[in-house]
Amino acid sequence: MKHPSVPLRLLADPGHFLALGCGSGLLPPAPGTWGTALAVPLWWALLRPLPLVLYVPLLAMAIGLGIWFCGRTAAALGTEDHPAIVWDEFVGFWLACLALPAGWYWMLAAFLLFRLFDIWKPWPIRQLDRRLKGGLGIMLDDLVAGFFAWLLLQASAWLLSAATISA
Repeated sequence: MKHPSVPLRLLADPGHFLALGCGSGLLPPAPGTWGTALAVPLWWALLRPLPLVLYVPLLAMAIGLGIWFCGRTAAALGTEDHPAIVWDEFVGFWLACLALPAGWYWMLAAFLLFRLFDIWKPWPIRQLDRRLKGGLGIMLDDLVAGFFAWLLLQASAWLLSAATISA
């Protein structure tokens, strides 16, 4: 499916600017990967240092606002989910990093697992992507991909911790 080009004037609007991943969604050839790549340093600098009591409400706010402005940007572009809309990748990655153990390798694992689930779209991600429309549809499949990545990361951290304690 051919998507319309994104008028650069949309970047002047704060909601469109965020929905387009601060412009990272305009980068070819894989805007979702570029969006996730920009989400990494933002997470590292701004979210990683936060205690969970602040991280979780900020993540919830990013989700709620994302539903609104991603839907608004899709409507402005005349599509259901334009590839340049990558705020959902930002938030999906940030969900994958919730309570992430310390170390750059965990962050790299979060990036790779999130991208794997977002591209592969196993059940129920593919169904959500196809059936839900608007801002909620744009956001939800990436949130589930982020949740799957988070689940694997937390299970891995727990297993490694249990193995270290018993050794």
